Amino acid sequence: MFKLVPRKEPNRAMLYATPFLAVLMTLVAGFLLFTLLGKDPLHAMYLIFVKPLTDFNSVAEMLVKATPLVLIGVGLAIGFRAGVWNIGAEGQFTIGAIIGGSVALAAYPEGGPLLLPAMALAGALGGMAWAAIPAFLRTRFNASEILVSLMLVYVATLLLSLLVHGPLRDPDGFNFPESRLFQDDALLPALIPDTRAHWGFVVGLFAVVAAYVYLERMLLGFQVKVLGQAPRAARFAGYSEKKIVWTCFMISGGLAGLAGLFEAAGPVGQLVPSLPVGYGFTAIIVAFLGRLHPVGILFAALLMALTYIGGETAQIEMSLPSATTSVFQGMLLFFLLATDVLVNFRLARAGKPAAAAARPAAPTPAE
Repeated sequence: MFKLVPRKEPNRAMLYATPFLAVLMTLVAGFLLFTLLGKDPLHAMYLIFVKPLTDFNSVAEMLVKATPLVLIGVGLAIGFRAGVWNIGAEGQFTIGAIIGGSVALAAYPEGGPLLLPAMALAGALGGMAWAAIPAFLRTRFNASEILVSLMLVYVATLLLSLLVHGPLRDPDGFNFPESRLFQDDALLPALIPDTRAHWGFVVGLFAVVAAYVYLERMLLGFQVKVLGQAPRAARFAGYSEKKIVWTCFMISGGLAGLAGLFEAAGPVGQLVPSLPVGYGFTAIIVAFLGRLHPVGILFAALLMALTYIGGETAQIEMSLPSATTSVFQGMLLFFLLATDVLVNFRLARAGKPAAAAARPAAPTPAE
């Protein structure tokens, strides 16, 4: 028999190894799942994880899927490292799409070179405004930002549905609940010709670099990490918790709103009720899989994008359920959380005297 024994300090080797271990365990569990479903597990794994990488258009679609995951994941990671749990990025994503898209619809049919930047700014501000609600309630009334931000996701989704059924509905759209198609100047230019990949991915790369500089080279980023790892030390040092909470919400909300605008002005090209597809929730998995590190989040987003594209391919070619992708993502999060125990604990034989054990330290994100 074995038992868990606290480590004296977090094991940095396990900190880096557990994401790979979680991916491996997800592959094993997926293999068993496909076997139970009566499907060829090797072929299913090939379709999900290999075939998309062999097709140019599939790679381009991966960039489309990865763009919102990178933007949202980077913003969430900054908050998570400070102990600010913004779980409602999906709502901020939706509001950003609404506000930014409304700028295009208000200018229709006019365009110009300033239209897209104005939409991007409006989208980011919309996301920040929506994130300001849980930020205010936490700093003013100590309300749980987890519950408040999560509940606001449903408010944002219903608001989008209300608007596309009413004021923003296309007058020439035969009463379908959708807005006009955005004019050409309101659409993101293609990053790769003849594909849906757009320049929003480049903005995501810039966000990765900016987040790294913010966290590793700036005083504000240092304060974020101190508040998350040692709140009492942060207070003794005179760091303002309210300021850090607001900063984290504004960054994560702004990036989520920008991601929403990029989705509306990129692959979708209009406002529709089905615009929010869960990127805000998937980005939570991306953030933790990337160890709350901007570069790690970039690779984690590409991996999750691969499961989106590969899952769709497997659904078509093997007649798999539509929930295949969600099951893989859920298993990945489950195994990641399970293996994270090994960062602060180690396995030891029960009955043997354990070495002097100190209280386990808080998990430390990868630097």
